[in-house]
Amino acid sequence: MINLIPIEEKQKMTRAFYLRLTVVSLLVLGCSMLVAGVALLPSYFFVKVKQNLVLSKLEEQKAETLSSLELEAVTLTGKLNAKLNLVESSSQNKYIVSQKVINEILLKKIPEIKITRISYSSSQEGRKIQISGTAPSRDKLLSFNNALSNDPAFKQVDLPVSNFVKGSNISFFMTIIPN
Repeated sequence: MINLIPIEEKQKMTRAFYLRLTVVSLLVLGCSMLVAGVALLPSYFFVKVKQNLVLSKLEEQKAETLSSLELEAVTLTGKLNAKLNLVESSSQNKYIVSQKVINEILLKKIPEIKITRISYSSSQEGRKIQISGTAPSRDKLLSFNNALSNDPAFKQVDLPVSNFVKGSNISFFMTIIPN
């Protein structure tokens, strides 16, 4: 089949086609935006009315004075917070002495010695720390005992002689009185 349309006419026709396509696309886009705007308009007005309502309620609440019951609740809450802070601050310093003593014991501990229990008691007779554990040999147990005895944080270190009966894997029990 022979193409009888000249080249210049073909170019004019393609330009006209693309121009029509662009115009139709813009027209569809404009109509879509118009429909979307109309569809969102009720929601916009609803949100605006809600916002004005909330702002007016907020202004009313700011203008109101506190009733005597609410004022009493606020003061009671403040007093309760003050009492709780007092209790909290006093309980924070409750275990400082025992923590210091236990830290001193752990610093003097030889790596081969395994401590299985540390008991700290404070009574009218005085404070007492009881330690139990295992030592690989008599020498290690004796050096641990000497390290604790030479520490100025401890007044007295009692290691019963019965702990030295066994030669190795010694289960020991000692009592320490801190300064």
